Amino acid sequence: MADESTNRAAFEVQAEYCDAMASPLTARLCRALGRVLSRETAVGARLLDWPGEPVADATVLRIVGGLHALARRGAADPFTASDTELAAILSAHDDALLPWLDGPPQTNEAQRSAGLMTGLLHVATAFGPDVEVLEIGSSAGLNLLIGRMRFDLGGVRVGADDSPLMIAPEWRGPPPPPADVSVERAGGVDIAPVDVNDPAQAERLAGYVWIDAAERQERLATAIDMVRTHGVDLVQGDAADWVEARLAEPQEAGRTRVLMHSVVWQYLPAASRDRIRAAMATAGARATSDRPLAWVMMEPNRDLHRHEVRVRCWPSDAAMRLVALTHAHGAWVEGLPEPYEIRDYVMRRGAYE
Repeated sequence: MADESTNRAAFEVQAEYCDAMASPLTARLCRALGRVLSRETAVGARLLDWPGEPVADATVLRIVGGLHALARRGAADPFTASDTELAAILSAHDDALLPWLDGPPQTNEAQRSAGLMTGLLHVATAFGPDVEVLEIGSSAGLNLLIGRMRFDLGGVRVGADDSPLMIAPEWRGPPPPPADVSVERAGGVDIAPVDVNDPAQAERLAGYVWIDAAERQERLATAIDMVRTHGVDLVQGDAADWVEARLAEPQEAGRTRVLMHSVVWQYLPAASRDRIRAAMATAGARATSDRPLAWVMMEPNRDLHRHEVRVRCWPSDAAMRLVALTHAHGAWVEGLPEPYEIRDYVMRRGAYE
């Protein structure tokens, strides 16, 4: 169980991560919150007495999202406030901010699809272009648009040429393997999906995008418009239940079934992670060259302040391959040279929104 010292220290942990991702205003707010929080507000008391692991639970990002929402509405300016002014903002908006602590942030960043598509290019190179994507932790389902986006990944162009959403991160290192990728089906699940057709839910999603990132806000607006226009296959449910059910469904011949996720693994209970691993191992054991299976993940490496793109394919006895590193929000992707590191993903404690 965390104590007050541990809960305050989480603000510096998150601030350092914001520094590493060139988000100075958000870093400044994180540090100021760590100084000014007190039990005189319900928000302060809840954060200082947080019973879980504050970094893994992303408590700092919860309150930062709420404060950003206030700023977007013009109700307050916490990002440039002095410590005294920030304490006053917390007091004045205590009731409005408290619900932001009830659940983890859902930073549904569409540019994370750059890392995911990098993984899909490796899958398509092995098995062919046709894929069926199963995404867990889909939030608002923005990355379920991956088959409707267009990409430039180190000069490798893939996707829909007429898409309004262009994903072109800064590319570092060797490019991914050139291949065609055709997303024939994309479905997702989330324990608390965000319905962007509801303006209030869309605004909450925007609150989690850091104030320093104007380009991300523009990309979010474009992706929301695409979801509103065309829809996505997104359901509410438990990730492990859903994966087990979907893997049990018949699979089209010549189509690779791909489990996909980004910045989700840390939020799943250990029992759910174990069930998903077991379900994938079972499905992998029956995979064939005509009905292959793959796992593409983009999950954090706290030691490096960046994220890992790992790919696992069946039929094969090989463990996951680390094929790329990426910025948490997809601003850059670094392709890695062969031979790839071969090992399963090791989760490190921390929040990386």
